[in-house]
Amino acid sequence: MSEPERIAVITGGNRGIGFETARQLARAGLKPVLTSRDGILGKAAADKLQSEGLDVAYHPLDVTRGESIRRFTDFLGNAFHRVDVLINNAGIFPEYAGSDGTPSPGILEVDEATLQEHLSVNAFGPLRLAQAVIPMMRRHGYGRVVNLTSGYAQLARMGRGYPAYRFSKAGLNAITRLLAAETDGENILVNAVDPGWVRTRMGGRQATSTPQDAAARVVEVACLPDGAPSGVLYRHGEPVGW
Repeated sequence: MSEPERIAVITGGNRGIGFETARQLARAGLKPVLTSRDGILGKAAADKLQSEGLDVAYHPLDVTRGESIRRFTDFLGNAFHRVDVLINNAGIFPEYAGSDGTPSPGILEVDEATLQEHLSVNAFGPLRLAQAVIPMMRRHGYGRVVNLTSGYAQLARMGRGYPAYRFSKAGLNAITRLLAAETDGENILVNAVDPGWVRTRMGGRQATSTPQDAAARVVEVACLPDGAPSGVLYRHGEPVGW
């Protein structure tokens, strides 16, 4: 009896690391379900991958809205009856002050609205989605969750600047550890990947890594074999401290 097709959900998949991750997962034999808040851009991204002969699906998703997550979960259940991989890639990093890129304000001045905006997308969104799809993974005893984080959130290296972004990604790291502990022994691996400084709209043109390189590291963790570690932070393919 042949193995069932693995279904892989990728948030923020219309560009950058998410788009390239969908491409590489499809080439590896999984069926990516690419999502994005912007339906036009998301559908265009899926069409581009399909034009390359890749088996990719698309569905709109706003990870900050409970109703959007419910509609998406219903779609997954009706269309595929399973989810095997969840890649929480969608994120925001809007903390800039002027053209020089100086972070503003600092932790003593950052307003609650900015904190809430970052937390809603970067931390609560991935948690809501995990709460929605991990029960589907449990039904067939297999799951891989990959949360895209940042070195800016690593507590041992925490510094000044970008407080809301650091705070929200540190929250995502905590969520990663909590989910890993709660699914321990269930063949559901929950890990985080710091993709490094990547040449995307967020990372800028001067970044040292390509989306292709970053996606390859995400795909590697998304396809970990049974018995591999859970609750780990990976950077450049190696476990690092939180």
